[in-house]
Amino acid sequence: MSAVQDKSAAPAAAEVAPKGKRVPIGSATYNQVVEYLYDEATMLDETRLRDWAATLAEDLVYGAPLRQTRSLVQQAASVIRTVQHYHDDYRSMMGRIMRLTGTKSAWAEDPPSRTRRLVTNVMVRETAKADEFEVVSYLLVMRSRFNFDEYDMISGERSDLLRRSGDTFKLARREILLDQAVLGTPNLAIFL
Repeated sequence: MSAVQDKSAAPAAAEVAPKGKRVPIGSATYNQVVEYLYDEATMLDETRLRDWAATLAEDLVYGAPLRQTRSLVQQAASVIRTVQHYHDDYRSMMGRIMRLTGTKSAWAEDPPSRTRRLVTNVMVRETAKADEFEVVSYLLVMRSRFNFDEYDMISGERSDLLRRSGDTFKLARREILLDQAVLGTPNLAIFL
Protein backbone atom coordinates (compact mmCIF):
# COMPACT_ATOMS: atom_id res chain seq x y z
CA MET A 1 0.00 0.00 0.00
CA SER A 2 1.41 3.38 -0.88
CA ALA A 3 1.52 6.28 1.51
CA VAL A 4 -1.57 8.44 1.74
CA GLN A 5 -1.22 12.20 1.88
CA ASP A 6 -3.34 13.87 4.56
CA LYS A 7 -3.03 17.62 4.86
CA SER A 8 -5.58 17.76 7.69
CA ALA A 9 -3.73 15.36 9.98
CA ALA A 10 -3.76 16.78 13.47
CA PRO A 11 -0.77 16.47 15.79
CA ALA A 12 -0.78 13.39 17.98
CA ALA A 13 -2.54 13.76 21.32
CA ALA A 14 0.78 13.27 23.09
CA GLU A 15 2.06 16.49 21.50
CA VAL A 16 -0.79 18.76 22.55
CA ALA A 17 -2.03 17.35 25.84
CA PRO A 18 -0.11 17.06 29.10
CA LYS A 19 0.54 13.52 30.28
CA GLY A 20 -1.97 12.13 32.75
CA LYS A 21 -1.24 10.18 35.90
CA ARG A 22 0.34 6.82 35.19
CA VAL A 23 -1.78 3.74 35.96
CA PRO A 24 0.32 1.38 38.13
CA ILE A 25 1.58 -1.84 36.57
CA GLY A 26 -0.36 -4.78 38.00
CA SER A 27 -3.42 -2.73 38.93
CA ALA A 28 -6.84 -3.96 37.78
CA THR A 29 -7.09 -1.24 35.10
CA TYR A 30 -3.58 -1.91 33.81
CA ASN A 31 -4.27 -5.64 33.60
CA GLN A 32 -7.54 -5.02 31.72
CA VAL A 33 -5.73 -2.83 29.17
CA VAL A 34 -3.00 -5.43 28.64
CA GLU A 35 -5.64 -8.14 28.27
CA TYR A 36 -7.39 -6.01 25.63
CA LEU A 37 -4.11 -5.58 23.70
CA TYR A 38 -3.34 -9.32 23.87
CA ASP A 39 -6.87 -10.23 22.75
CA GLU A 40 -6.57 -7.71 19.89
CA ALA A 41 -3.24 -9.20 18.76
CA THR A 42 -4.77 -12.69 18.81
CA MET A 43 -7.79 -11.60 16.75
CA LEU A 44 -5.55 -9.98 14.15
CA ASP A 45 -3.13 -12.94 14.03
CA GLU A 46 -6.06 -15.31 13.55
CA THR A 47 -7.53 -13.03 10.83
CA ARG A 48 -10.72 -12.56 12.87
CA LEU A 49 -11.20 -9.08 11.41
CA ARG A 50 -14.96 -8.87 12.03
CA ASP A 51 -14.39 -9.65 15.72
CA TRP A 52 -11.69 -6.98 15.80
CA ALA A 53 -14.04 -4.50 14.09
CA ALA A 54 -16.41 -4.85 17.05
CA THR A 55 -13.65 -3.41 19.29
CA LEU A 56 -13.34 -0.17 17.29
CA ALA A 57 -15.06 3.05 18.40
CA GLU A 58 -17.25 4.83 15.87
CA ASP A 59 -15.10 7.99 16.16
CA LEU A 60 -11.93 6.01 15.40
CA VAL A 61 -8.84 7.70 13.94
CA TYR A 62 -6.16 5.19 12.88
CA GLY A 63 -2.90 6.42 11.38
CA ALA A 64 0.70 5.58 10.65
CA PRO A 65 2.73 8.65 9.62
CA LEU A 66 5.94 8.43 7.63
CA ARG A 67 9.33 8.59 9.31
CA GLN A 68 12.39 10.40 8.03
CA THR A 69 15.92 9.92 9.23
CA ARG A 70 17.07 13.20 10.75
CA SER A 71 20.06 14.35 12.76
CA LEU A 72 19.90 14.26 16.54
CA VAL A 73 18.98 17.96 16.81
CA GLN A 74 16.13 17.47 14.28
CA GLN A 75 14.50 14.40 15.88
CA ALA A 76 11.26 16.28 16.59
CA ALA A 77 10.82 16.66 12.80
CA SER A 78 11.39 12.97 11.99
CA VAL A 79 7.67 12.11 12.06
CA ILE A 80 5.84 13.40 8.97
CA ARG A 81 2.11 13.49 9.71
CA THR A 82 1.11 15.12 6.40
CA VAL A 83 1.92 11.85 4.57
CA GLN A 84 0.82 8.53 6.09
CA HIS A 85 0.90 4.80 5.39
CA TYR A 86 -2.55 4.65 6.99
CA HIS A 87 -5.02 7.39 7.76
CA ASP A 88 -8.39 5.79 8.39
CA ASP A 89 -11.54 6.63 10.24
CA TYR A 90 -14.23 4.18 11.34
CA ARG A 91 -16.01 4.20 7.99
CA SER A 92 -12.90 3.64 5.87
CA MET A 93 -11.70 0.97 8.32
CA MET A 94 -15.02 -0.89 8.00
CA GLY A 95 -14.67 -0.68 4.21
CA ARG A 96 -11.19 -2.20 4.37
CA ILE A 97 -12.36 -4.97 6.70
CA MET A 98 -15.37 -5.80 4.50
CA ARG A 99 -13.13 -5.87 1.42
CA LEU A 100 -10.68 -8.25 3.12
CA THR A 101 -13.38 -10.56 4.50
CA GLY A 102 -16.25 -10.36 2.05
CA THR A 103 -14.91 -9.99 -1.49
CA LYS A 104 -12.49 -11.63 -3.88
CA SER A 105 -10.77 -8.33 -4.68
CA ALA A 106 -8.40 -8.31 -1.71
CA TRP A 107 -5.55 -9.91 -3.65
CA ALA A 108 -2.86 -8.41 -1.37
CA GLU A 109 -4.10 -10.65 1.46
CA ASP A 110 -5.42 -13.71 -0.39
CA PRO A 111 -4.07 -16.04 0.76
CA PRO A 112 -3.70 -14.16 4.04
CA SER A 113 -0.36 -13.40 5.62
CA ARG A 114 0.70 -15.50 8.58
CA THR A 115 1.47 -13.03 11.35
CA ARG A 116 2.59 -13.02 14.94
CA ARG A 117 2.18 -9.81 16.91
CA LEU A 118 4.22 -9.28 20.06
CA VAL A 119 3.02 -6.41 22.27
CA THR A 120 5.37 -5.17 25.00
CA ASN A 121 6.37 -2.17 27.13
CA VAL A 122 2.76 -1.21 27.83
CA MET A 123 2.35 2.09 29.67
CA VAL A 124 -1.12 3.33 30.63
CA ARG A 125 -2.05 6.87 31.67
CA GLU A 126 -5.28 8.40 32.86
CA THR A 127 -6.89 11.17 30.83
CA ALA A 128 -9.25 13.98 31.82
CA LYS A 129 -12.12 11.55 31.15
CA ALA A 130 -12.55 8.77 33.70
CA ASP A 131 -13.43 6.17 31.06
CA GLU A 132 -10.53 6.91 28.67
CA PHE A 133 -6.89 5.89 28.86
CA GLU A 134 -3.79 6.81 26.86
CA VAL A 135 -1.82 3.66 26.14
CA VAL A 136 1.66 3.42 24.65
CA SER A 137 2.94 0.01 23.60
CA TYR A 138 5.71 -1.42 21.48
CA LEU A 139 4.76 -3.75 18.64
CA LEU A 140 6.78 -6.33 16.73
CA VAL A 141 5.01 -8.07 13.84
CA MET A 142 6.52 -11.08 12.12
CA ARG A 143 4.85 -11.68 8.75
CA SER A 144 5.22 -14.64 6.40
CA ARG A 145 3.73 -14.82 2.90
CA PHE A 146 3.06 -17.72 0.55
CA ASN A 147 5.77 -20.42 0.67
CA PHE A 148 8.67 -18.01 0.91
CA ASP A 149 11.44 -18.80 3.38
CA GLU A 150 11.89 -15.10 4.20
CA TYR A 151 9.69 -13.12 6.52
CA ASP A 152 8.96 -9.45 7.10
CA MET A 153 9.61 -7.84 10.45
CA ILE A 154 7.73 -4.64 11.31
CA SER A 155 8.39 -2.84 14.58
CA GLY A 156 7.08 0.35 16.06
CA GLU A 157 5.46 2.24 18.88
CA ARG A 158 1.69 2.60 19.14
CA SER A 159 -0.08 5.45 20.92
CA ASP A 160 -3.69 4.52 21.59
CA LEU A 161 -6.73 6.07 23.18
CA LEU A 162 -8.85 3.33 24.73
CA ARG A 163 -12.37 4.03 25.92
CA ARG A 164 -14.04 1.79 28.48
CA SER A 165 -17.00 -0.12 27.04
CA GLY A 166 -18.67 -2.41 29.54
CA ASP A 167 -16.01 -4.78 30.88
CA THR A 168 -13.58 -4.12 28.00
CA PHE A 169 -12.44 -1.21 25.80
CA LYS A 170 -12.99 0.30 22.37
CA LEU A 171 -10.08 1.64 20.34
CA ALA A 172 -10.81 5.33 19.64
CA ARG A 173 -7.43 6.45 18.32
CA ARG A 174 -4.20 4.77 17.25
CA GLU A 175 -1.03 6.28 15.86
CA ILE A 176 1.69 3.85 14.84
CA LEU A 177 5.23 5.21 14.63
CA LEU A 178 7.09 2.64 12.57
CA ASP A 179 10.79 2.26 13.29
CA GLN A 180 11.74 2.02 9.61
CA ALA A 181 11.94 5.03 7.33
CA VAL A 182 11.75 2.67 4.34
CA LEU A 183 9.52 -0.34 4.91
CA GLY A 184 10.98 -3.76 4.20
CA THR A 185 7.59 -5.22 3.35
CA PRO A 186 5.97 -5.08 -0.11
CA ASN A 187 2.64 -3.80 1.21
CA LEU A 188 0.92 -2.84 4.44
CA ALA A 189 -2.36 -4.63 3.86
CA ILE A 190 -2.34 -5.90 7.46
CA PHE A 191 -3.46 -3.95 10.51
CA LEU A 192 -0.96 -2.91 13.13
